[in-house]
Amino acid sequence: MEWMELDGSRGEGGGQILRTALSLSMITGIPFAIEHIRAGRKKPGLLRQHLTAVQAAAQVCGAEVEGAEAGSQHLRFRPGPVRGGDYRHAIGSAGSCTLVLQTVLPALWFADGPSTLRISGGTHNPAAPPADFLIRCWQPLMQRMGVTLDLQLLRHGFYPAGGGEVLATTAPVSAWQPLHLDTRGDLRRQSVVGVVAGVPVEVAKREMQRAVSQLGVLDEELRVLPSNEGPGNVLLVVLEYPEVTEVFSAFGERGVPAEAVADRAARNARLFRNSCVPVGEHLADQLVLPMALVGQGSFTTHVISSHLRTNCKIIEEFLPVHFVFEESETCIQISLARPQI
Repeated sequence: MEWMELDGSRGEGGGQILRTALSLSMITGIPFAIEHIRAGRKKPGLLRQHLTAVQAAAQVCGAEVEGAEAGSQHLRFRPGPVRGGDYRHAIGSAGSCTLVLQTVLPALWFADGPSTLRISGGTHNPAAPPADFLIRCWQPLMQRMGVTLDLQLLRHGFYPAGGGEVLATTAPVSAWQPLHLDTRGDLRRQSVVGVVAGVPVEVAKREMQRAVSQLGVLDEELRVLPSNEGPGNVLLVVLEYPEVTEVFSAFGERGVPAEAVADRAARNARLFRNSCVPVGEHLADQLVLPMALVGQGSFTTHVISSHLRTNCKIIEEFLPVHFVFEESETCIQISLARPQI
């Protein structure tokens, strides 16, 4: 089979190009070679989380791989058949468990049997969707699309120590269902979750109080973890609608007041709440690949990032689909069409 040649510096030049290529190479059987991996980042090349994603992908499909080394900016990946099974991988840093999961899970939906996937590393990382986002927001939508999926957060892991763990249980999809997410319905519930590990509990309480003052009445959940799961702190704002749940997060940092952390999460939640769309910027990134696997679907959002456009272009190179962007004054609808042959 002819190799697909990819340029990792295109568009936003991040790790999503590699992750999407790995997922779709496993599913389609198309081998690929990629140069200039993560050329748009301060530290280009494969970091631990990207290397773990490559290793995990290679294991589930018995791939032949060249260039899978820390710091490498080139990679060749020739996949074999995807096999179900029980898989474990450790990133060995606070690199994102969730991004590794989202690389491998789509391929396991086409495997020859059920699978479990256990990833250890960072579960709550400012540069990636936190585990709570996948569980509360992404997982229900995958289930609506016909995916058998159960995600469990076994242990929190914060930057820079990591040490968290996420477990995914999944099975081959028997019947895909298209997702059309163009309305969200009325807000049913909004809540704020303050999480601390090895950090004074007063920090989380101040964040939660500030978020309530910014957003109005919220259900409150205080999650005080054992100190050996930290140090770490994250504030989550959860907005639940009939059609979708959105999660907005902000992470505590040394020298940054708790109120400033809360303001970041509350601002993003308020902007979404005041919009008319069901899909936020980060969820949009997570929906386009599963939607392309179904071959049809649509959703409405209010932001089209360079990250999203780049991801769509990579998907279009592997699959016979085409993304259509229709912009209005208040929103953007993204839909999927099969190109005319």
